[in-house]
Amino acid sequence: MKPGPKPLLGTPMTHAERQARYRASLAQVAPKLRYRRPADRRSRAQRWRDAVAELMTLQGDYQKWLDALPAGLVGSSIAEALSVICDLELSELASIEPPRGFGRD
Repeated sequence: MKPGPKPLLGTPMTHAERQARYRASLAQVAPKLRYRRPADRRSRAQRWRDAVAELMTLQGDYQKWLDALPAGLVGSSIAEALSVICDLELSELASIEPPRGFGRD
């Protein structure tokens, strides 16, 4: 027969004593809070439309930034990056309607 765990104070503990010691050790530790991100219940098509709308909003913001650049930054890498973003044709993305899938959309 396999011997049980060695007692802490020299005398064997009963199951109730062992359980009480375990619960007391758990009570000393602060509880862990776990936060879950809420599930995204939007369909893929709605997520696509929302993403395209967000891109178009950001492109407008970048256009305002490009228009407000000081004259010293006109030929800089910042201006080049902003102009590339502003030159993207996002209206093509907005016209795309993603396929519906398996009766879930």
